[in-house]
Amino acid sequence: MITGARLLSDVGGTNARFAVYGDDGHAKNVRVIPVDDYATLREAIEAYLTAEGIDKPLRAAALAVASPVTGDAVKLTNHPWSFSIAELQRDLQIGRLDVINDFTANALAVPHLRPEERLAIGGGEAVPDTPIAVLGPGTGLGVSGLIPTKGGWTALTGEGGHATMAAGDDQESDVLARLRRRYGHVSAERVLSGPGLVNLYQTLAEMAGVAAESYTPAQISDNAIGEEEPLCRAALEMFCAMLGEIAGNLALTLGARGGVYIAGGIVPRLGTSFAGSRFRERFESKGRFRGYLAVIPTFVITAKEPAFLGLADVLDRQP
Repeated sequence: MITGARLLSDVGGTNARFAVYGDDGHAKNVRVIPVDDYATLREAIEAYLTAEGIDKPLRAAALAVASPVTGDAVKLTNHPWSFSIAELQRDLQIGRLDVINDFTANALAVPHLRPEERLAIGGGEAVPDTPIAVLGPGTGLGVSGLIPTKGGWTALTGEGGHATMAAGDDQESDVLARLRRRYGHVSAERVLSGPGLVNLYQTLAEMAGVAAESYTPAQISDNAIGEEEPLCRAALEMFCAMLGEIAGNLALTLGARGGVYIAGGIVPRLGTSFAGSRFRERFESKGRFRGYLAVIPTFVITAKEPAFLGLADVLDRQP
């Protein structure tokens, strides 16, 4: 049995990822658990501890959750799980428990990325000691940033994925108008996420007057399917363009001359096709501030579990 362990967990709307943070500074015993397999987060953690032979009490734990963290009560945005931080700490016998937003963890990971763990997509060179923007579509759309301070990097905690989505052309205006009739408010997450990719495909099919297939997000973003299904290809192209729109807005808002980093479960799987998309074109397409954005580098985070790097940073800051 492993005793006195430090637990890392990245809890999203589809999967929960667990690892032990070793004293050597590396995440070990990584395991991915579908969140639908367990009724509660506590049950999922207990299952992980049992499977890996980890005994309680735990020395410490750091959890990243896909939801706002504004107090003791936490409820995932895109899944029914909810929990009390104090009760979870007591029931699992955790000496110290830190719970942060999942994209706060992804932001904290950025300074720890190795050069081979990021893929550059256009732009110039990052300006040292300037803000960094971080966002990424998965089950939802996470948004964060890093601000340089005298004491090191400070990560922002917000819910920028739920800001209102704006259209960049007439076709997008039509798509968003139809989605507004369905949802009322159309946030960026309504189109820039796994479910959002399905929304784009289904709406484009509606506009074309054809029946939509029951494609999953993974199928819509699959290049082989896109070669045979023009609406899937069109949905993915619009998705990448809209992501560029939001990324450019975030870069302007934060003054992110230190770079913009794309994380999440969707974009890293697109590979080189993302570089050939309209993402970068729309990122820079901001009228008089095109020149300001043209020199800001954008990167896709290719590290396998970047949130673990951010969670480890949290534990290391307060040993």
